[in-house]
Amino acid sequence: MRTFSLLKGLPVIELNSGAKIGEVCDICISGSGVVRGLLVRKGALLKKTFHLNVKDVSSFGWDGVMIENQAILTPIKKPHEFTFEGRNRLTGKTIMTSEGERLGLLEDVYFQEEVGTIVGYELSDGFFSDMLEGKRVIKTELPPAIGKDTIIVNVKE
Repeated sequence: MRTFSLLKGLPVIELNSGAKIGEVCDICISGSGVVRGLLVRKGALLKKTFHLNVKDVSSFGWDGVMIENQAILTPIKKPHEFTFEGRNRLTGKTIMTSEGERLGLLEDVYFQEEVGTIVGYELSDGFFSDMLEGKRVIKTELPPAIGKDTIIVNVKE
């Protein structure tokens, strides 16, 4: 299990050549709350972003993401449903329970790398609250309902 904040900035390495292909810059999340892939920023001067399907990753290491061949990277033609920091951004959205209780603002997600299933959310109630009480982590079993303004979750007891 890993958080997006731990993946962001990791190098993507090609196993065949040992070459650094790019860096993880964001994740793509479907409307049903599953991590579909990673967005990889590639290039030195003119940076381009590519999509890497989670299923095409050979391994998720603590110091890098390993792939068989850079040919599996696909150019981004249309905006993905949701990303964590880019278009259709999820960071900062309000998270509520299906019973109508406001839990906080989304800061990070915990997900199983190999399958892309989100299993938890790190929430913030603002800077001062985070300093005094810390950030909260909620666990879920069912996929969320991701809307324009709010993410609805079923909280695991």
